[in-house]
Amino acid sequence: MDFTDTPEEAAFRDEVRTWLGEHLVGEFAEIGGRGGPADETSWDARVEWERILGRDRWVGLSWPEEYGGRAANFAEQVIFNEEYAKANAPARVSFFGEQLFAPTLIAYGTEEQKRRFLPKIQSIEEFWCQGYSEPNAGSDLSNIQTRAVLDGDEWVINGQKVWTTLAHRAQWCFVITRTDPDAPAHKGISYMLVPMDQPGVTVRPLRQMTGTAEFNEVFFDDASTAKDMVLGEVNDGWKVAMATLGFERGTAFLSQQLAFQGELAELIEVAHKNSATDEATIRQRLAQAYIGVQIMKYNGMRMLTSLKKGALGPEASIGKLYWSTWHRDLGELAMDVLGPESQIVVGEPGDDYALNELQRTFMFSRSETIYAGASEIQRNIIGERVLGLPREPKIESAPKEKT
Repeated sequence: MDFTDTPEEAAFRDEVRTWLGEHLVGEFAEIGGRGGPADETSWDARVEWERILGRDRWVGLSWPEEYGGRAANFAEQVIFNEEYAKANAPARVSFFGEQLFAPTLIAYGTEEQKRRFLPKIQSIEEFWCQGYSEPNAGSDLSNIQTRAVLDGDEWVINGQKVWTTLAHRAQWCFVITRTDPDAPAHKGISYMLVPMDQPGVTVRPLRQMTGTAEFNEVFFDDASTAKDMVLGEVNDGWKVAMATLGFERGTAFLSQQLAFQGELAELIEVAHKNSATDEATIRQRLAQAYIGVQIMKYNGMRMLTSLKKGALGPEASIGKLYWSTWHRDLGELAMDVLGPESQIVVGEPGDDYALNELQRTFMFSRSETIYAGASEIQRNIIGERVLGLPREPKIESAPKEKT
């Protein structure tokens, strides 16, 4: 894949830079790139920024024009994400709606569903959350137990989801449910669109060691959604759910890599200021982190090449395993660079748990090796599908004694 801009791509890049230069001012510029899809830092200001993006059709950039998008091609999507990260623009708040649900909706939804939901995503009137993981169905999503039963013109839903990011902010949730309990594990599953604001839905925050609570438990107790709120076919939701996971590792990777590069640059600056670079092992680890972020970039470009060909293979697992491990190690390195200062929480008496950015990176990065596909699962995929190693043996449960 040739990453040199064509004249048309160069013009588009200039358009993006110009727009960002004109609009990324004041409070929006002060926020910088802090926050993330699973983060509520400067939430209200970021929502307002997102609405400005939506107004000018940067939200829904790749959508067909008939649905309010710009029909941006693959290269243009990469360019936008790259320039957005370089400008240190605020972290996006519409990730689950725009980048996960919307592409899935465009691929599998009915015309009525597209007309109903896409405009509200673009105008930032409705937020979405992802109802996948359950207490006994994390990396093994086929083990989901949440049930949906058709009762007249409504589906009645019972079950529990967990680690549901920003569920307390969302108006809708795309939920995978079991609609045929007698079908094999990957069959009998349906992909449903469920309103969050109803008596049958309870959201409970999960407070983390960072002091924040972006993740939640969600309980469905006779919750309901309309009969036509199924994406794709009833009992054939597994392929729809997997399509959503495929969109999760799309063209936004480049902005993530540039954000990591920025974090590393800030850490190197701290190390120079507090003389941590006087220590040879710290210098070596900083150099290794720099090498790592370059490896991440080129592996990401290889992933983009596969995406452009239309098939994302094991590069997705390699990339996820690599960046999450790299970021976890960067957090540990940051604590060593800070030294004893890393043990101090800064804040006024009575303040909530206050962390600086490096402390927060150290703590939050632990979760990154778990969400969006645990590292253990990624290693299994690489081992089995890339290296051709034997499949991991399944642990059979002990037979029950007859009474």
